[in-house]
Amino acid sequence: MTDAQETAADTSLRTTGGAPPDDVAPAPIPLLEPREGIPPVVASHDALAQVVAAFAAGTGPVAVDAERASGYRYGQRAYLVQLRRDGAGSALIDPVGCPDLTSLGEALHGSEWILHAATQDLPCLREIGMSPTELFDTELAGRLAGFPRVGLGAMVENVLGYALEKGHSAVDWSTRPLPDPWLRYAALDVELLIDLRNALEEELDRQGKLEWAQEEFDAIASAPPAPPRKDPWRRTSGMHKVRRRRQMAVVRELWNARDQVAQRRDISPGKVLGDGAIIEAALSLPPNTQALTTLPGFGHRMGRRQLEQWQAAIDRAKALPESELPQPGQPLLGPPPPRSWADKDPAAAARLSAARAAVSELAERLHMPQENLITPDTVRRVCWEPPKSPTPNAVEDALTTYGARRWQIEQVAPLLLRALTTATA
Repeated sequence: MTDAQETAADTSLRTTGGAPPDDVAPAPIPLLEPREGIPPVVASHDALAQVVAAFAAGTGPVAVDAERASGYRYGQRAYLVQLRRDGAGSALIDPVGCPDLTSLGEALHGSEWILHAATQDLPCLREIGMSPTELFDTELAGRLAGFPRVGLGAMVENVLGYALEKGHSAVDWSTRPLPDPWLRYAALDVELLIDLRNALEEELDRQGKLEWAQEEFDAIASAPPAPPRKDPWRRTSGMHKVRRRRQMAVVRELWNARDQVAQRRDISPGKVLGDGAIIEAALSLPPNTQALTTLPGFGHRMGRRQLEQWQAAIDRAKALPESELPQPGQPLLGPPPPRSWADKDPAAAARLSAARAAVSELAERLHMPQENLITPDTVRRVCWEPPKSPTPNAVEDALTTYGARRWQIEQVAPLLLRALTTATA
């Protein structure tokens, strides 16, 4: 039994994730103002240079957060960047006024960055020249430590005993000027990140999981940017209703036309034309704009030019030769859906069932989500195409090929080896 397993099994310790029992937890203290007040918004080269100098002279890790305008603007660019560091205080930077933060990224090179749900913010930070070489993800740390709720507000409340006001998380951060209540909220998001990081580090160390967490953080920091999605139009909500290839072509043409408009106007695609409207048009195949106006999403409020634009996309799809119509579904890059395994390969289905049960049991003992112990896709791939000779080294090599970290391999490889050999026997 590992240190983490022993710690998780010790019921005399604090409850899962290190939070105090519910019946003795004191009421959280509302956090209403940043310690030094709301910082001025940095939107000029000179003001940015002062922030760069201050944070370069600061000490310890740097708390970093970013606000986007998801649902309002096209893409996922940052519209506000928040930072805090001992010796430098907090800073709010406007990437509209300061679109290139390379100098700040260079000043923080080699320092540990603290982010909450790092994979959400790193893409937009990289776009403006900021990329960490070392990081600590407080959300992921909470998952590994076994906290049932890992949102920033819940973590700050359960670990530090403070209540964050979360009323402005979904506002349009591209608004200028940004209202003071929004800026206060943004500054408070990094106010306690350093304290949260330190408390979670202690908890992970207590559970014997600190090295595991560091492996995960290093993997996030070193991961290359995600490649563009192939055929993103296939992810249109309601796509499961579309069965014929001609209808799929309509979805593709409307999706692409909408994307071009959204990008040109810098507006969320959903505000240009809803997914539901695209699906309705694909299912109905309207012959003209008059028929189009009768469909949900294309009502009387839509201008004639817009209607003609969407009808033109529909007509293009209707005019395509059969050879240019999209194929139903996408080619699978891996094993088939597990529900079909019993028919396609009963032995593989038995291996998967045994592996899932073993991984689930271990995850429960370690007090962490199964997907953080090992990704379900990795388990499926190993079970669908197991090593020809299922030896410990062969299973470990397979897990390494699929991107598992060292700590995951140490924990899971023996379980998978047993599942592969037992089910086969």
